[in-house]
Amino acid sequence: MKTETFAEFITSLTTGFTPVVEDLEKEDYVAIDLSENNPEILKLEMLSSEAFSVFMNNSLGKANKKAAYGGYNEVRNLYKRSNLFNRNTEEFLNRNIHIGLDIWTAEGTAVLAPLDGKIHSFRDNDNFGDYGPTIILEHEVENRRFYTLYGHLSRKSLLGLEAGQEIAQFEKIAELGEPLENGDYAPHLHFQIMEDLMGNSGDFPGVASKKEIELYLRNCPDPNLLLKI
Repeated sequence: MKTETFAEFITSLTTGFTPVVEDLEKEDYVAIDLSENNPEILKLEMLSSEAFSVFMNNSLGKANKKAAYGGYNEVRNLYKRSNLFNRNTEEFLNRNIHIGLDIWTAEGTAVLAPLDGKIHSFRDNDNFGDYGPTIILEHEVENRRFYTLYGHLSRKSLLGLEAGQEIAQFEKIAELGEPLENGDYAPHLHFQIMEDLMGNSGDFPGVASKKEIELYLRNCPDPNLLLKI
């Protein structure tokens, strides 16, 4: 009998578009390429979050859309601005491959739980270039446990949270933060799915190195398999 992979299991959990931020429909999104292959990004990668916000707003305006999404398994040069991802002299070991899905939209936008679950952990990962305020939910479906991560939130999103707190599908769990609190990025949500937290709490790598990418792609399937944007 064929064994269902974790990616296949995640795909089976939803039948159509599943929101993870409020007041956006599928037609409100446009895909965006932030990889090393995009010449426009090469001009911006070392600039401020304010400059990047202008670029993102202009991109959405041209497309007449409310949000941009993408980034799974995308090689990005923009992480070179932070020592958090570049601690090794050997390029093969530095982290520059994005393993979550980014949704770029306005700060203050409500973040929703796409599935029933409970709060596993939360933390303000306040290093430059990090997630900033982060929430991890734990889910169990058909006796299979897995986790979802929500990064780049507002600091007030962490107030009053408790581990084990039950969360209903589509319940508001947070709001997107501004650059001063979200790790110094243009406002966006980093959404990621993990089968195994590998001992982490309130944090989990969202960017992997070439050396470890195969492991992380198996453990962290494309979030769009669930959201179906």
